[in-house]
Amino acid sequence: MAATSPLYNQLKDAEPFFLLAGPNVIESEEHILRMAKHIKHIATKVGLPLVFKSSFDKANRTSSKSFRGPGMAEGLKILEKVKVAYDLPIVTDVHESIQCEEVGKVADIIQIPAFLCRQTDLLVAAAQTGKIINIKKGQFCAPSVSLFLLTCFELIQKTFCFDDCVYDELFKVMNNSAEKIRLAGNPNVMVCERGTMFGYNDLIVDPRNFEWMREANCPVVADITHALQQPAGKKLEGGGVASGGLCELIPCIARTAVAVGVDGIFMEVHDDPLSAPVDGPTQWPLRHLEELLEELIAIARVTKGKQQFQIDLTPFRD
Repeated sequence: MAATSPLYNQLKDAEPFFLLAGPNVIESEEHILRMAKHIKHIATKVGLPLVFKSSFDKANRTSSKSFRGPGMAEGLKILEKVKVAYDLPIVTDVHESIQCEEVGKVADIIQIPAFLCRQTDLLVAAAQTGKIINIKKGQFCAPSVSLFLLTCFELIQKTFCFDDCVYDELFKVMNNSAEKIRLAGNPNVMVCERGTMFGYNDLIVDPRNFEWMREANCPVVADITHALQQPAGKKLEGGGVASGGLCELIPCIARTAVAVGVDGIFMEVHDDPLSAPVDGPTQWPLRHLEELLEELIAIARVTKGKQQFQIDLTPFRD
């Protein structure tokens, strides 16, 4: 297996957390460069390691008429300019195995979209680039089997004297996607919580997932903007639907995530969310980014969320 990358180690050791941030999709070269400049200034000011995010293609759209971005070739050229101009690492997503090699020439982190988190060929192709892989947990997926089942497995192992390889197979149930990256020879993997489907047009973030996803033995990231998406929940004039969202609750999810002790925050940021061509209702306003980050840092510094609480269940005696 290859060694962990310097950037991966830097992010894993970041205190109180690292930041993946930028506009949802590349709208123009000018806009992306301007956003990168402002977001880097703010991240540097508050002292957070930053990886700049934007997508060259939003393939998973509600409507075939939705804006998707400039495409891979042009989009990667623009992200390369951001990388050089502002000395920033880049995170962007892929949708097909064939994209991974080219994207890996520019991106420092390759992101696997939530709907594709179980696509083995895509995960392996991404892993083979050697870049950091950020896997978003599918809206349809549980983070793992429950801690209760983990305890049961441990008891079964002791009772029936299963060897380690049998126990390992049971454990893989809880972190299959991350394990696919490692089995492909790449230890640089992160997992990202972005909500679970609740009915047809809503997502719910279960804070317990931030704890359970640690079983994957890698950094845990909270997507605090997509987690407030309402898929196909916004009716359009003249018919049709688009994704809606609850931007006003982004601070709520963010506060919860850092209190629990996540390693990283993923958020989409825009200077004019109401005019954004993609996911405007779930992009955080640039003008409020510094204010929110300062609060989150303050919460993260006082919480002990990254440390498992040692609970003593023995009888209490006076």
